[in-house]
Amino acid sequence: MMKKKSTSASRASLILFLCQMISALEVPLDLSQPPTITQQSPKDYIIDPRENIVIQCEAKGKPPPSFSWTRNGTHFDIDKDAQVTMKPNSGTLVINIMNGGKAEAYEGVYQCTARNERGAAISNNIVIRPSRSPLWTKEKIEPNQVREGDSLVLHCRPPVGLPPPIIFWMDNAFQRLPQSERVSQGLNGDLYFSNVQPEDTREDYICYARFNHTQTIQQKQPISVKVLSMDSLNDTIAANLSDTDIYGAKPVTERQPILLTPTGSTSNKVELRGNVLLLECIAAGLPTPVIRWIKEGGELPANRTFFENFKKTLKIIDVSEADSGNYKCIARNILGSTHHVISVTVKAAPYWITAPRNLVLSPGEDGTLICRANGNPKPHISWLTNGVPIAIAPEDPSRKVDGDTIIFSDVQERSSAVYQCNASNEYGYLLANAFVNVLAEPPRILTPANKLYQVIANNPALLDCAYFGSPKPEIEWFKGVKGSILRGNGYVFHDNGTLEIPVAQKDSAGTYTCVARNELGNMQNEVRLEVKDPTMIIKQPEYKVIQRAGQVSFECTIKHDPTLIPTVIWLKDHGELPDDERFLVGKDNLTIMNVTDKDDGTYTCIINTTLDSVSASAVLTVVAAPPTPAIIYARPNPPFDLELTGQLERSIELSWIPGDENNSPITNFVIEYEDGLHEPGVWHYQTEVPGTQTTVQLKLSPYVNYSFRVIAVNEIGRSQPSESSEQYLTKAANPDENPSNVQGIGSEPDNLVITWESLKGFQSNGPGLQYRVSWRQKDFDDEWTSVIVANVSKYIVSGTPTFVPYEIKVQALNDLGYAPEPSEVIGHSGEDLPMVAPGNVQVHVLNSTLAKVHWDPVPLKTVRGHLQGYKVYYWKVQSLSRRSRRHVEKKILTFRGNKTFGMLPGLEPYSSYKLNVRVVNGKGEGPASPDKVFKTPEGVPSSPSFLKITNPTLDSLTLEWGSPTHPNGVLTSYILKFQPINNTHELGPLIEIRIPANESSLILKNLNYSTRYKFYFNAQTSVGAGSQITEEAVTIMDEAGILRPAVGAGKGYSETLFATSPVMHTVRPTFYKVQPLYPRIRNVTTAAAETYANISWEYEGPDHANFYVEYGVAGSKEDWKKEIVNGSRSFFVLKGLTPGTAYKVRVGAEGLSGFKSSEDVFETGPAMASRQVDIATQGWFIGLMCAVALLILILLIVCFIRRNKGGKYPVKEKEDAHADPEIQPMKEDDGTFGEYRSLESDAEDHKPLKKGSRTPSDRTVKKEDSDDSLVDYGEGVNGQFNEDGSFIGQYSGKKEKEPAEGNESSEAPSPVNAMNSFV
Repeated sequence: MMKKKSTSASRASLILFLCQMISALEVPLDLSQPPTITQQSPKDYIIDPRENIVIQCEAKGKPPPSFSWTRNGTHFDIDKDAQVTMKPNSGTLVINIMNGGKAEAYEGVYQCTARNERGAAISNNIVIRPSRSPLWTKEKIEPNQVREGDSLVLHCRPPVGLPPPIIFWMDNAFQRLPQSERVSQGLNGDLYFSNVQPEDTREDYICYARFNHTQTIQQKQPISVKVLSMDSLNDTIAANLSDTDIYGAKPVTERQPILLTPTGSTSNKVELRGNVLLLECIAAGLPTPVIRWIKEGGELPANRTFFENFKKTLKIIDVSEADSGNYKCIARNILGSTHHVISVTVKAAPYWITAPRNLVLSPGEDGTLICRANGNPKPHISWLTNGVPIAIAPEDPSRKVDGDTIIFSDVQERSSAVYQCNASNEYGYLLANAFVNVLAEPPRILTPANKLYQVIANNPALLDCAYFGSPKPEIEWFKGVKGSILRGNGYVFHDNGTLEIPVAQKDSAGTYTCVARNELGNMQNEVRLEVKDPTMIIKQPEYKVIQRAGQVSFECTIKHDPTLIPTVIWLKDHGELPDDERFLVGKDNLTIMNVTDKDDGTYTCIINTTLDSVSASAVLTVVAAPPTPAIIYARPNPPFDLELTGQLERSIELSWIPGDENNSPITNFVIEYEDGLHEPGVWHYQTEVPGTQTTVQLKLSPYVNYSFRVIAVNEIGRSQPSESSEQYLTKAANPDENPSNVQGIGSEPDNLVITWESLKGFQSNGPGLQYRVSWRQKDFDDEWTSVIVANVSKYIVSGTPTFVPYEIKVQALNDLGYAPEPSEVIGHSGEDLPMVAPGNVQVHVLNSTLAKVHWDPVPLKTVRGHLQGYKVYYWKVQSLSRRSRRHVEKKILTFRGNKTFGMLPGLEPYSSYKLNVRVVNGKGEGPASPDKVFKTPEGVPSSPSFLKITNPTLDSLTLEWGSPTHPNGVLTSYILKFQPINNTHELGPLIEIRIPANESSLILKNLNYSTRYKFYFNAQTSVGAGSQITEEAVTIMDEAGILRPAVGAGKGYSETLFATSPVMHTVRPTFYKVQPLYPRIRNVTTAAAETYANISWEYEGPDHANFYVEYGVAGSKEDWKKEIVNGSRSFFVLKGLTPGTAYKVRVGAEGLSGFKSSEDVFETGPAMASRQVDIATQGWFIGLMCAVALLILILLIVCFIRRNKGGKYPVKEKEDAHADPEIQPMKEDDGTFGEYRSLESDAEDHKPLKKGSRTPSDRTVKKEDSDDSLVDYGEGVNGQFNEDGSFIGQYSGKKEKEPAEGNESSEAPSPVNAMNSFV
């Protein structure tokens, strides 16, 4: 962590000089000049009445001025007052109060006048007032009793002092009272409570007033506050009322906000420009209101707005007229809000726009004094001369007053005077003195001769040339003994004579001469400038972790200018090092012996020279145990301190200091460069050197503004780039090379487009890069035609013959000359379409799908371009077997180069074709040759389009087929082969049948029943047999073994079996497709639960079948729902089923001709469907159910008879025996009770119990179920029927001391009952 301070020091010097530049021209004190007030007391001067009064008034002038005073507008004769003295050679008054004088006697308005023979200057009106810190007026303070939650204001009302006191609240222990959003102090000193809480009760709320001027504090009598909480109020009320009275204080009531200050809805505030605007809103309410501020019609000023006192005070600093407007404070809590609008008006005491400045004029010159001020209201400007209003001052023909300006013309020595400008309004005044001094003086330079200036390189240098003369001299600067006058170009000339060099370099050092001239003479002065190297820390202190009692060392190695003497200072935590002999400060290190925990902290080394300062810090961490030794490997730190030496036109030497290698040796350094002239900001690879090398000789190109940087590389990676070196601009030169990749290619038949790759910026070697483009027709002795073009990369030559060769060359040049002679390249002018078609086109058919075509090449002259090859267009005209034309689709084959033959693959057998040939160049295709017709011979046919097996019987099958899609000739016959397949999938003997080509079906008879057969079927031409199609089928069983067709029979389900017969004859074709019967799905079983069912099946057939399950509601006409089975599993779980519902299901396989299993039906329920069905059909289960039903019927009959006879349950008898005496009847007319009912008294008794009604889980009975529910009797709901139907729940009445519950009522107790219970 390194910090550099030399830059900030240079900036401070620059600011100092600029301040001197804008100040008025200073008159040397050895020359005559009017008085100038240099020091005076403030306008409003509040004094300590216990000390002597000192009223300052200092001035300068030649001759030295004399001083006089006025008090309250009249002359103050200090000689007549023994308590008043004036300091020697000064106008400062000292009034002796400590020896018997009274400060109050000297209150008043004082003004000082400094006068000499050239004029008189006056001070401001100084108002002297002694400070006051009066005592608090005695008052009787009553204790405050306030109810919890109410608001409260404790008034401070401090005595009026001068200046006003600072108010704060404390307790008897002189501890400040805590403040919050609820409790806070207002701007007037009062203490506001938005709502009081019990913890606010105390007897020592004390307001203090501190008078800073007299260093006294006044204390008000303590104020007592007692907060009456609701509990204490209720206790008090209870003590004064009888037990039968209903009483009780209201609970703490929440209240919406009201404003405690300010009052009303609006108020006004006037503040002066530049002051601090303070606006306050404090609100009462419960909960405590939150305050928010807005400005109506605008935004609160950013960066000048602050919120204080928990946002109750809005503070805007440095207010201006733009801050006038309406400010609204909004107090809000959960119950509502209130607001107050404060109308702010910003007025302004006078402030300067242009204050008058001293004028030094030579006799006969002209000048002006300007006094411009602003304010609100606008101030009045008045002029005085030598302290007298200018209207009554002696006349001066050289001056003219024009409002806020005095114009002087043709001044003479008698025109010298001091002028005062007074700008005043109702809020204050400004008074400024400015003299007019008429002198005739030759130039003089006030800066000491041969003054030495020293500056750090790359920082500003400011060479002073303070001067005086009348008329005002002109300043010129020269460098060296015979140097020319300095102009612009890196120099800044200030009005005060200072020469600024914004960025001083080493070559800026030397002797500079300042010359001041006016009409009365001239004067010169020499100063010297030295430019020093900056101080750098090349080895900074590093972070250290050390164990207690160990030793640690921080390095701080520096590099500095040899002429500067550095001083090294070490700090700990930004303070001095401990005075401890364990700390050893060496030349470039700090060593700490026997480290302790107190040594933990940040250590900083600071290197100071007379010109700059740098520092670096590191942290020391002290640990109890030694850290685990671990070597941290990292990329190296970047190199630094890059330096350029040995500057030559085409080479330079670069050196650097490596950074820390971070425990991994540096293997190499990569050097990159930036061309600030052509590609600023882009870094290019230059070279690299081994890691042991820290200097390198670099080759340079002309006219490049080089900057270099170095990157260190180790096994971990590359470092960050170093800081860039200083820039080095090489001189311009002729180009060293010519453009590359020169080409000549025409874009039109009559032009030649010459292109090249332009040189990069640094390859130009100088300004004004251009290209000379030259061309001539090859094999002709023509002269070269040349043009010079700008820095482009293309030139078009027009009017050329079509496709002729040209010799081309492109040469680079710049303002300094040409590059070496370029090499020539051959290009061609633009191409045109070929003129002739290939001739003698011949076709040789090799077989039914391949032909070879030959042609004669076209003459190269007729190609008119680069020969790219030949294109053969060919297309099928018709098939010879079908004699039908179809859409012509042309095919194209391209043969590259000067080839004269080619093969045409992929032809269709037994077809007629046409073709033609065209030559191709870079422009396009030439004309086509005449169409050539050729035919292909017959081939073998494709497979028959389909094979169907239908009408199975015990011993026959019917076969139907379609002719081949591509017969590829004339069909001669069909060949059918078939063989039986036994249960072990073994093939029997193969039988072959030849069928005429005009047949499309056949019946095979005399086949074995219930036997599977495999069929092979293909077509044949004279060339041979084509590919075959295969199919399988099964003859049906005999009558005893025929199975019932499965659902969907005839649609190809797997369980439908087919049969055959070997007799051959033609039958009418059918439209049923016979599918192979080898795969099958059988034994579909289901196991169902309430909402899901497990489906399983058995499968016979090829591997890798993809199954799916289809299901739906049994008996429904809705579409089957389909679920895909993942993988080749033979089970699946159907989810999301409806309980108690019958479903149908079947299983199928994808890709196997769509066959499916037979349907299975299952029903969902609380148990597995198959088990439920089995139980329901068992005799013992049916008998048990009948017995239970008969028993229930008998019990119901007995109950019905007993009710009609007026009998009571044991529950009723127990109820009558233990009746609660506190229970009063609610319906006396019918004899029923509010809490308990007999079964006879209920109007709903004769209604049967609702079927399936159950007691809810929360142990309550819904009203709509039954008012007669047995749950109403007793405290619990454990009552239940025994096996004989009797109620066996134990009844118990309510306890006497518990309040009676209303019938089916859950209403809350009334407030009266609640109060009685509270009593």
